[in-house]
Amino acid sequence: MFQVRLHGRGGQGVVTSAELLSIAAFDEGRHAQAFPSFGSERMGAPVVAFCRIDDKEIRLREPVASPDAVVVGDPTLLHSVDLFGGLQPSGYILINSARDFAGLGMAEFVSGFRPERCATVPATDIAMRLVGRPLPNAALLGSLAALTGVLEIESVVKAILERFKGAVGNANAQAAREAFEHVRTSVKERQAIA
Repeated sequence: MFQVRLHGRGGQGVVTSAELLSIAAFDEGRHAQAFPSFGSERMGAPVVAFCRIDDKEIRLREPVASPDAVVVGDPTLLHSVDLFGGLQPSGYILINSARDFAGLGMAEFVSGFRPERCATVPATDIAMRLVGRPLPNAALLGSLAALTGVLEIESVVKAILERFKGAVGNANAQAAREAFEHVRTSVKERQAIA
């Protein structure tokens, strides 16, 4: 089973991201579940959503305490919330930021993880340019597909296009593809250096 925990703020599409991940997994013939966890339900409040993907039926129903991947949609949460609790050194870290881990003050922390499983991506910048709004969720989903290889980018794009129609869907699909290429390229570069 592959378990993802997504962190962000209300209104940033964190819950939708988890749902789209599960739809992409279903489209690949797998089992999946997605659900949110809310504190105070208001715009800008911290939000956590979860997604599980497996090749067999998923019977668990509790929040993901030991994720295989953590996706951070809002870097302002980095030093105020325990985002990485339960994540093992073999896990994946994906952060929405134009800065690298050193610029985020996380170089020492991520040094305990495999470098090819850690990435930052300017998902909000990509969304602003292509979608016209600061909603990084589609770009983060494309990035997660590139980083983990758990889902195919075309499954992610299909889920996006099923959820968002017309120009909005196409722009979000383009954001997912661009972020996928960004992360795939940056991971290859880090592997070449290592």
